Amino acid sequence: MRKKGVCFCLAILGSMSISSQAWAVEQYDNLSDLGLSAKSAILIEQDSGTILYEQDSHAALPPASVTKVMTMLLIYEAEQAGQFAWDDTVTVSEHAASMGGSQVFLEEGETQTAADMTKCIAIASANDAAVAMAEFVAGSEDAFVQRMNERAQELGMTDTHFENACGLDTDGHITSAYDIALMSRELMRNFPEIQQYTTTWQDSIVHHTRRGEETFGLTNTNKLIQWYDGATGLKTGSTGNALYCLSATAERDGMNLIAVVMAAPDFKTRFQEAMQLLDYGFANYVVETGREKGYVAGQVPVSKGNIAMVDAVTAEDISVLLPKNSDAAWESKVSLLPAVQAPIAADTKVGEMIYILEGAEVGRVDLVAAQDVPKAGMEQMLQRMLYIWC
Repeated sequence: MRKKGVCFCLAILGSMSISSQAWAVEQYDNLSDLGLSAKSAILIEQDSGTILYEQDSHAALPPASVTKVMTMLLIYEAEQAGQFAWDDTVTVSEHAASMGGSQVFLEEGETQTAADMTKCIAIASANDAAVAMAEFVAGSEDAFVQRMNERAQELGMTDTHFENACGLDTDGHITSAYDIALMSRELMRNFPEIQQYTTTWQDSIVHHTRRGEETFGLTNTNKLIQWYDGATGLKTGSTGNALYCLSATAERDGMNLIAVVMAAPDFKTRFQEAMQLLDYGFANYVVETGREKGYVAGQVPVSKGNIAMVDAVTAEDISVLLPKNSDAAWESKVSLLPAVQAPIAADTKVGEMIYILEGAEVGRVDLVAAQDVPKAGMEQMLQRMLYIWC
């Protein structure tokens, strides 16, 4: 591993507010013009968020069914928060059943599990299932769309405004390649289990209707699942206004990439140019692993605690993205608070580890308290004072 370590104590750490997502959009110089015919495109490395290539990436355009990346993100976040269980029953409303475009032909009053509804969204890009889940999670599609826009703002998606949960052409329903990359990254990093659906080529559901049970086949709309080595997802989209869009994710040798193309002129070009972006990233960059979660980076003094020092450990794994065949070495710097006061809870932030490549920051990870530190008891405090006096 090409690295060296430097340790610092910075009293100003408490005022720092740069998040992993903020530094994650640091950009290397584009090395070439890929000559894409898509109107807008971007390539990022998933773990760090580093932009490897972009072409008019902030153009606000209709995203078609790539909208469902946000829909799926909110579904998974709601399940994680305990709002529902995957085996809960979802009943299809008249509104959900009325959706046109890509669908699995759900009928009003039909029931499916939340898991099967989500499978239909991820594999078959089902508009009816997307709206049914939006209503199930938020009570109505309008309420769900409001949450979509709130979540977009939280993620820094400033080019985005959603009008529906499925991506059908509607005035004012817009986003950008950059923003799609942001929400795709959030989904793939936090909920990698979605790949059980996004990497599935064919599956099926059983319709539960008044006529009885009927099996309905699902085929993945993302042809990269069969065409591209390492493809992990994520979402296609096409309408008359949006033309052909795609958020494509892939992993090779521990590096995860997200390629987004918008307004490609045709079905074939959408996939070709996404593969061209992914090929560019895998050919020119490599990921090196930094410190693993739980690495002890230092100690912080504890005032009035039952122990005098607490270990500062890395809160999560971190990796460093480097150009291939580069002799550049990265270094890590540790910034710790001068002291903390008990009581403090385990996982309380007490510092940061910052990764530097050729003078530029390429990543950072929080350092947190390794354990709870309660206040010292009266007897313990008296013993300390006696020790000082004597």
